[in-house]
Amino acid sequence: MPFGCGGRYFFGVMELERKRRAKQPGSRRIGWPLAIVLVIVVLALLAGFVFYRIETWPARTAAQSTARLEQLGREARDAFVRLVHLQPRVTINNHVYLEQRSAIAELSVLARRVEVDHEMLHTWAGSTKRVKLHGTYLVKAGFDLRKKFLVEIQPDEIMIELPHAQILSVEQEEVEVLALENGFWNRISPDDIEKELALLPQLAREKSGGLPAEAEQGFTRELREKFHPQQPVRAIFAAPSPRG
Repeated sequence: MPFGCGGRYFFGVMELERKRRAKQPGSRRIGWPLAIVLVIVVLALLAGFVFYRIETWPARTAAQSTARLEQLGREARDAFVRLVHLQPRVTINNHVYLEQRSAIAELSVLARRVEVDHEMLHTWAGSTKRVKLHGTYLVKAGFDLRKKFLVEIQPDEIMIELPHAQILSVEQEEVEVLALENGFWNRISPDDIEKELALLPQLAREKSGGLPAEAEQGFTRELREKFHPQQPVRAIFAAPSPRG
């Protein structure tokens, strides 16, 4: 290659390299502002995200709290269904969440066999008649499911209001006549027998006066075993309705 051509080629390459190097500082000068803009954009987006989380925090916290209380309401409902086959009225922060519902009217939770004796002596004009009876009865205590069963759920406490238990039935199993003794003219009549037999269930009911309280204690104990949330649970029994 002639020297003239080679020299021009060499100086041309040098000139291109010089121009390339001359552009690099400018490129760096253009890149710094762009980087700063990107950092500002990222910081703005981050600040917006943080502000959104702070702004929506109360609503998100309230939603989570409500969901937890509703879960407690369902757990309480399930515990009642297992124990007494009844869905109680459930309120959350004084708002009704579930209405009371039951397929049966009464539920016996405690039964006891009771034996009673009764004797009647009646004297008229010196003549005495005597009737002595022995009866065996199955007495059942439980709840009237038509009365109010209420679960009130608050963030710091759960209050359960129940009706008092009561004697639901007195079922005759066996009655024995131990003595039927007529006076000489004071005779035992069919009405006497019927009247004395009618007293036996009443005596069995009176003898079982503590059974409803035992049913209440047993029920609340089982309820606490099946429903034990983190909040304190307070169970109360409603005052009896005044009798007319």
